[in-house]
Amino acid sequence: MADLGDPKAALHHYLQATRDDLIWKLEGLSEREARLPRTTTGNNLLGVLKHCLNVEAGYFGPTFGREFPTPEELVPMPAYDEDPQADWYAREDETKDGLIDLYRRVGVFADQTIEQLPLDAPGRVPWWQPGRQIVTLQRIIVHVTCDLARHAGHADIMREQYDTAIGLRRENTNVPHDYDWPAYVTKLTKLADRFE
Repeated sequence: MADLGDPKAALHHYLQATRDDLIWKLEGLSEREARLPRTTTGNNLLGVLKHCLNVEAGYFGPTFGREFPTPEELVPMPAYDEDPQADWYAREDETKDGLIDLYRRVGVFADQTIEQLPLDAPGRVPWWQPGRQIVTLQRIIVHVTCDLARHAGHADIMREQYDTAIGLRRENTNVPHDYDWPAYVTKLTKLADRFE
């Protein structure tokens, strides 16, 4: 277990926990189930993972003068000119297991940046607006963890809608067991119906 009294270790711990949660939400799903759009804007569980791996590769790579060893596996910046959603879905030649493996390798790459640099190490985010591009490693760890956590929340809801798999973590769902969820939903619906 990380020494959560050390600021870098604490930040790294929460980043890794969020990565693990994103992968967990794909467990047991077929290729089709992982790719299937679950919202009106096409959000899908595998696409969320692909987006997050590209986020990490960018922020922990070029921001600090590093390049992912196999950049051809990532979505190149020009691809967004053709399709602004290029990193939000798996192409036909990509697989769930392949993208999970890539995400783990991106995590190792990002971890190397975190381990090798001090929290106050300067970086530059080239795709941010001028005047806001200069950052520190600490800011990037916080920024990426917040971004990934938001997407993990999306994954939570999409997975719940699919098969009612819910919870904070595999080992601790943080929700009541054997709860009468239909009665709870009915209770909340009745309460909401009292308002216009």
